[in-house]
Amino acid sequence: MVKIMLVDDHEMVRTGLKSLLETQPDFQVVGEAGNGIEALSKVAELAPDVVVMDISMPLMDGLEATKKLIELRPDCLVLALTVHEDKQYFFQMLQAGAKGYLTKEAAADELVAAIRSVAAGNVYLLPALARWLLEDYTELASQSNFSSKDADHSGLDALTLREREVLELVAEGNTTPRIGEILTLSPKTISRHRERIMNKLNLHSTAELVKFAIRTGLVKAG
Repeated sequence: MVKIMLVDDHEMVRTGLKSLLETQPDFQVVGEAGNGIEALSKVAELAPDVVVMDISMPLMDGLEATKKLIELRPDCLVLALTVHEDKQYFFQMLQAGAKGYLTKEAAADELVAAIRSVAAGNVYLLPALARWLLEDYTELASQSNFSSKDADHSGLDALTLREREVLELVAEGNTTPRIGEILTLSPKTISRHRERIMNKLNLHSTAELVKFAIRTGLVKAG
């Protein structure tokens, strides 16, 4: 059972999230907080596995709360859920210790998948935001005289044609539901393909999938 704490200054948002998440048999919402200070005061008692954290809140925002929460409970996993599709917030939250970043426009099944992924010890980023990591990686690669011709293609060769298609669409920033629409497959089937890809390649996050796709030339950087 994954114990979840919801931190958001809008009660209606928390109520909606709780109703959604508790439809999952392996999820339990153990508590809520309306700001970072309240979250910190409750976390020791509630002992959540995953904290779903808003960023813009009164008294103490999600960025500061995440930093203090990780100091207080290093084993607690934070998933940012925010209206901000902003590169600065994105990198600041990851630097603060968040293990995932979603915008509130994400589909419900994307949030469920993100919580499960974070709870399992992985990093989860909304695929559409992976372009920022792609841009940073491209810059680093160019500085290092990186050449995709020298990349190891053995991992790519281990994937089936369908798995390559899914990997390419993930690396291009498509969500799981959108990939399902493109390939005429259910989101659950896409999730299974994605899991097999990550297992075959020994990768653990969207960011690593994007980097692998660039290294092997499956997608073009920039």
